[in-house]
Amino acid sequence: MTQRLFYDCDTGIDDSVALLYLLGRDDVDLVGVASTAGNVPVDVVTANNLSWLSLCGRTDIPVYRGADGPLVADLMTTEDTHGPLGVGYAELPTPTMAAAETDAADAWIEASLAHPGELVGLVTGPSTSLATALRRDRSLPYRLRRLVIMGGAFHVHGNTTPTSEWNVAVDPEAAAEVFAAFAADGTPNPIVCALDLTEQIVTTPDHIVRLAAAAGSTPLECPDPSDRRGLRSVASNEIIRHLVDALRFYLEFHEAHDEGYIAHLHDPFAAMVALDPTLVETVGAHVAVELGGTLTRGTTVADERGMWDGAPNVAIATSTDVDAVFDALIETVGSLARRLGAR
Repeated sequence: MTQRLFYDCDTGIDDSVALLYLLGRDDVDLVGVASTAGNVPVDVVTANNLSWLSLCGRTDIPVYRGADGPLVADLMTTEDTHGPLGVGYAELPTPTMAAAETDAADAWIEASLAHPGELVGLVTGPSTSLATALRRDRSLPYRLRRLVIMGGAFHVHGNTTPTSEWNVAVDPEAAAEVFAAFAADGTPNPIVCALDLTEQIVTTPDHIVRLAAAAGSTPLECPDPSDRRGLRSVASNEIIRHLVDALRFYLEFHEAHDEGYIAHLHDPFAAMVALDPTLVETVGAHVAVELGGTLTRGTTVADERGMWDGAPNVAIATSTDVDAVFDALIETVGSLARRLGAR
């Protein structure tokens, strides 16, 4: 059965892999891509989405530009993590398509109206565009089939402050409004893929070799911590070449922060859960976002024991089969790259 999905992202290296995964699924109707400021400014996010879709021959999928920054706070970006253009060392081709005139918030509303009860929403960046849409149309949550959010940290350290995760930390007010909106009776409980689980989706150089092999790309490059910083891929397959250049930057970033020569693929995992929630075990909780704490602003707080008034408003993903996740991810993206390389 074809699933209709609206993707909201701040592309971003792992967002890029998530987008390619969605494009590689034959059973997905990607009805639109919202570009939200986060990893890099919104114009860069938009350009990246347009470039990937152009490269994949999917100029039929509209890309929508979001606001320049969060609802309240000043925008912070993270080029040190994703590179100055958001895709590491990759240099994506100039897009052959332009962004749609509709803004990202109205695009959320229009997609939900066009596909009531069918639309799956996926957010792997700050929730600014979705929160803005909710301000314009409070009935939007009732029209979604499912919502999956990559964000938050509950029982682990944050990756932006000691207690906060990046997507929430960029726009805490937006995240708070989204969680509150889905607390109403009759709305689906969003599935939240937080750092507790997404940091278990650990990419290694071996996964990159397997991906290139699945695409039929040569040579089979294996990034190594002894490589010269900024070494560029010579892969024969264009998609693989850009991914190797992007992921090499990501590996180097994690190594520089004493996490090893690995990379966390938060966003592709959330994309997989959006299409198949049975990939994860979940626990219900009432989640709120700390907005006023001097040290804890942007912290996601989960009541898993019913200590607050109010029913659970999210389902927190708690476990998955990591090996199966990588098998499916490599097969899907590798097959997409192989098909495109054969054009």
